Amino acid sequence: MTLTTVVGSSGSGKTTFLNDVHKSNKCTYIRQYHTMRPYIPVSKIPNFDPTGLPYWEIYENEGKGDSIQVGGTMAGEFTAGLSGGQRKLLLFELICQRTADQSELLIALDEPFAGVTDDFVPFIVERLNDLRKKHNVILVTNDHVETLTEMADNTITVSAINRTVVKVNDMEGVDRQRAIFALSLGDDYQYNSSSEDLKFFAQTEIMSPQLLGVTMFSVFSHALFVATFWDSSRDSAGLVLVAGSIIAFFCINPYLLALTEWRNAMEEEAEALMHSSKALNRALKTCLTIMLVFLLSWAEYGVVQATIDGLDSIEQWVAMFFDSASMTFPLICLGIYTKLGFQQVEILGTMPFLLMIFLSTTFSPGSGVEGLKELRYLFSRFYWWCIVPGVQDDMEGCPDDDLNTLYMILASLVGVFVFLVWQFIGAIRSKKADVAQAKLRESMFDEEFHQLQVSLYGEKALKRLNHMTSSMHSTGTPVMEA
Repeated sequence: MTLTTVVGSSGSGKTTFLNDVHKSNKCTYIRQYHTMRPYIPVSKIPNFDPTGLPYWEIYENEGKGDSIQVGGTMAGEFTAGLSGGQRKLLLFELICQRTADQSELLIALDEPFAGVTDDFVPFIVERLNDLRKKHNVILVTNDHVETLTEMADNTITVSAINRTVVKVNDMEGVDRQRAIFALSLGDDYQYNSSSEDLKFFAQTEIMSPQLLGVTMFSVFSHALFVATFWDSSRDSAGLVLVAGSIIAFFCINPYLLALTEWRNAMEEEAEALMHSSKALNRALKTCLTIMLVFLLSWAEYGVVQATIDGLDSIEQWVAMFFDSASMTFPLICLGIYTKLGFQQVEILGTMPFLLMIFLSTTFSPGSGVEGLKELRYLFSRFYWWCIVPGVQDDMEGCPDDDLNTLYMILASLVGVFVFLVWQFIGAIRSKKADVAQAKLRESMFDEEFHQLQVSLYGEKALKRLNHMTSSMHSTGTPVMEA
């Protein structure tokens, strides 16, 4: 197999080139500043032996082998643990152990020496040599260029002057996109999921500091609610319920807003083969977050019962849960299942809460411009207020009692429905982009492309990789017959 280095001046687009190779192949990828959840205990990473790390003996001698965490910053909170350089070595050791029993993978590494002191360079060189025995490795570097140049089988030079072409070994003026397609060669990594992955999720997420913070803040907030709203009169039912719903929303809101950074870190962990599946982790995180909303709705129901009489029917709890769902489910969907940034998720995800204030008519029953106030039927809060004693008589257009709960549940899912439609439209656009990309690949599938692959991998390597032809065609990546 081969080791390919990508070199060039600062700002020439070396990392962008590597990112494009990763997008084309979906290969194993370690970024220059690779993100991991900082609260992960290193010893709990599934099917990983940390004793292969050159610094691990230090932590064992200090009695920290079972407790040392990955470390770093997430959602503005710093967690003590490994240093940046130690995390880079952890990622190297992780992919070496994961890929030891497989072959013909493409592994992309961005600045593998960045943040690593000279005494650990031999460890990285050793791991690179181990990886290249079975896999094709492509990396970008600005450090220890001489060491890597001596090791490299191929050198790709990118230029800040003309980014449309690159130099591949001695081949000048190679089309940049053609070079990316030629490099994008390799099997998919096969990860065997096990109960260890579920155990890993439970140990890192259920016992996470974020969840502990939500729990402590919720206990404090609801205790203060009971103390300040104690012995409220029935005439204040609407105000008490509004206060309870606001407190419940703000108790979980920090956790929901942290989902964006959680998603980014989890996806980069998957690229480095830390765990089995992005989809599995998304599903588990979604279930955990919905369970948190569920438990907070019971807490809200409990403190309301403790402070005011007349709201003890189970229908009131159902209303509390689906009212919370209408304002939190969109944040869950956007935070976990999109590529949107933090600010975009915060603005779009909290829009249902803002629109509920303006359009549900629950803050001023019967008011609003004709036509516009018909939008109240899209909010579960409206249907909730239709069953609140002392308020329901003022609400305009409440449905029959036997249909009110059904409409309430359906209204709480409006945000999720809008999200699914948005995702469907995005999937159609993505499919069109894939078709266009496949056509571009086919247009480059010629003798020049073949010669470029031979230059990178050699005739024997191409013959050995012919068994991947059908699977690569299914993803649109051409493999030229040798």
